Amino acid sequence: MFNLLRYNGTIDFLKYSWLSALFSLAIFSTFIGTYLYRYNTTGQTFNYSVDFTGGIEVLLKFNKAVNGEKITEILEKNGWPKPVTREFEPDEHLVRIKRETKNVQVESQKLKADLEAGLGSDYKINILRTDSIGGATGSKLWSQSFWAIIFALLLMLLYIGARFFSVSYAMGAIVSLFHDAVVILTVFLLLNKEISINVIGAILAVLGYSINDTIVIFSRIRDNIKKFPSVPMREIINKSITETLSRTILTTISTLLVVVSLFIFGGETLRDLAFALLIGMIFGIYSTIFIANPILLMFYRKPEVTGKDKISLHAKTAGTGTSHH
Repeated sequence: MFNLLRYNGTIDFLKYSWLSALFSLAIFSTFIGTYLYRYNTTGQTFNYSVDFTGGIEVLLKFNKAVNGEKITEILEKNGWPKPVTREFEPDEHLVRIKRETKNVQVESQKLKADLEAGLGSDYKINILRTDSIGGATGSKLWSQSFWAIIFALLLMLLYIGARFFSVSYAMGAIVSLFHDAVVILTVFLLLNKEISINVIGAILAVLGYSINDTIVIFSRIRDNIKKFPSVPMREIINKSITETLSRTILTTISTLLVVVSLFIFGGETLRDLAFALLIGMIFGIYSTIFIANPILLMFYRKPEVTGKDKISLHAKTAGTGTSHH
């Protein structure tokens, strides 16, 4: 399989830096524009889950299949604020209400009674689980989640800087990781999908996955600099990306197979998690190649080499390329 994906030449990835810059600028503009539009029109931005806003969560088991939209309609008619339903099975639904309560048991029984009255006598409902999160707890949880992402980015910045002993490598890595996080948040903002603890966990997982791929390319760049000290950095980066491309493609495909399976078969409770992972990993390839490396090149400083020491990368590698045959 590696032989099928191996390419003997060098692909000029950096040639498309201007295009990737425009694309990423469009993503950031979309994020900021959508964020401001929703704030100005609704007073809210992201669709936070009960984990962050506070409220009650009730898992209900029906004696026969029922539509989630019907549940939402009945609860809204009975004055329940902004009910959110998630279908685990046709007869099993999780209901979230963004309203704080001191007695979750009483509220859940009232919710059950309203649903049974609205659905009719043919339906019987059992409460499988109830949970309640206070507004202060939810706010604290959101604050902790936010700082967890910032702390992870800072740790990765320090790690890359220490491993490669270079600000240019660290800047390339951190900008690409920030880009990955913004892409996931932009998609969730556009689709009005719920931001939950699972989604925050997915963002952190994507950051770890993406930095691993970036380190592989950066390590190859460092090795090639030692092999070809007089070759321009631009050629070194293109050659290094090309050499690791087969590894990047195969690793990503194998990981995506698992994530897609999780998205399809994992059920409603894991769907947002899998969706965030799916978006993050797809764009992680893009950011690793087209964000991290141009940023690295932008900040990289290398002593000028002139005269006869300027050896073309193609001439230098021509012998090694033919010696394998």
